[in-house]
Amino acid sequence: MQPTLTTAGLVAACCLVALAACAARAQSPLDGERIRAVVSGKTIAGGMLDGGPYSEFYGEDGVIRGEGYTGAWTVEGDAMCFDYGEGPDCWSVGLSGDEILWIRDAEVLGTGRAVEGNVNGY
Repeated sequence: MQPTLTTAGLVAACCLVALAACAARAQSPLDGERIRAVVSGKTIAGGMLDGGPYSEFYGEDGVIRGEGYTGAWTVEGDAMCFDYGEGPDCWSVGLSGDEILWIRDAEVLGTGRAVEGNVNGY
């Protein structure tokens, strides 16, 4: 069966709505105080588009603990900065429900979910 113009139009409209929803999620980054409240003292696990899955604990002391490595995190203005020994790399942070959004250049490039404490014992 050949798709009709109506079917093709409906599919295209759905794709545009989905892209608009992703863009809308990325347009409301958290401020620095809210970033600290969402991240500090929590383990966040999720995935990044360019790096795959991750799980890290973000200590209240600014130390990042992962499986076999450590780093540092800070909040600079309204961005969260990560430093794994090569200098800081700063990202905007958003929320969609209980999902944390890692945002760069208004694009969501990763997501994660937070759990209170260092649940993996890093």
